Parts: sequence; C-alpha cells; structure tokens
Amino acid sequence: MTAAHSPLASFPSAASASSSDGPRLGLRERKKIKTREAIRTATYALIEEQGYDATTIDQIADRAEVSPSTVFRYFPTKEDIVLTDEYDALLLEEIRQRPPAEPWPDTIRQVLRRAVQLGVEEDARITRLRTHLMVQVPAVRSRMMESMSVTGRMLCQAIAERTGRDPDGLEVRVYAMSLVGGLMEASLYWAERGHQDDFAGLVDRALDVLEHGLPGENR
Repeated sequence: MTAAHSPLASFPSAASASSSDGPRLGLRERKKIKTREAIRTATYALIEEQGYDATTIDQIADRAEVSPSTVFRYFPTKEDIVLTDEYDALLLEEIRQRPPAEPWPDTIRQVLRRAVQLGVEEDARITRLRTHLMVQVPAVRSRMMESMSVTGRMLCQAIAERTGRDPDGLEVRVYAMSLVGGLMEASLYWAERGHQDDFAGLVDRALDVLEHGLPGENR
C-alpha cells in the first residue's frame, strides 16, 4: 500500500478500524507500518512539547529510535510526517463495500460519517493537532494543497466504479476535486474556530453544499 498525502487527514482512525478487518499483512509490511507509526508518534509528541518549528528531523529520529536517514526514507519532508497516511486506499475500500445500488451522495456521506465518528472519538488529540497545524503552519497547508490531486484521482476512480462514468471525464474530475476541497475547508474551518463545532455537522454541511448548492440559492 502506498502512502499518500491526504486532505482526508482529519479521519485517522477510520483506516485503523478498516485495516483490522482486512487480510493479515506480511511481516515486512507490518514492520514498515510500525516504523512509520513510531516516527509519527515521535513527531506529534515533540510538536506538542516544543512546537512545530523547533522540532527537527534529528530529534524525531532520536525519539523514534531510528536513524535520520530512515525518517527521510519514509517521509521526504517534515510536513509529510504530519500529512502522509495510508487512509485514502482504505476509504476507497469502504466505498467499494457500500451497497451497489446506493446513490453516490448517500455512499460518500455514510462513509465519511463513519470516518469522522471514529476519528474524533478514538483519536481526537491527533486529529485536532493535525488540523491545527494545517491552519497555523504555512508549509503544512501548502503541502496539503499540493496533495489534493492525489486524493482527487482516487475519488475519480471510486466514482467511475460506482457510476460507470469515465474517471477522466470533466464532470467526475470537477466533482471529486470539489469534494476534496470541501473536506479540507471543513477541517480548516473547524480548527480556525478552536475545534468548538461538531465536526460531523461541518462535514454534513459541506456535503449539503455539494449536493444542493448554497443554502437559500435561487434556482
């Protein structure tokens, strides 16, 4: 499984829940995942202790008990440690497991509701930290913007599988990128307001805009 920079980074535990139900990974892949998680855990702990800018790759490597070269092998930049995950592929699998006859808007809403519930309830601290960094650190936000096309292409494929449309079709691409952008903006909005809002409600509002347009809009 290839890691990707995901604008769905607000939904971490959905992947953990899904992966536990899937086939058992080989030893080599399990070791890779364990190393990635050790690096991420070390990074989050250091950022909470001393801030993002003060946290260095050498410090992360020391805390994770790996070499700096190992950190760079898994994550080319510090921003990638915060943003890179395996969750896009697992969310795609969740989409594929929904009933084939279910309307696409219902499918994506149900999958994201589950992801939000798991992410906020089971990994709230990290979820809040990641979205806080997206708001406060320009380099993290810029890297996230660069990565949107990766998740967008994944969604294009999912939409094509469910609807029979061309994944490269303009309408599919516009919808997919609108969805990715909407989720990113919901995450930023949540963090900008001190995580006081109900995140699931914000995601529902974002999906409502995609499905129905702006509230009160004349048609």
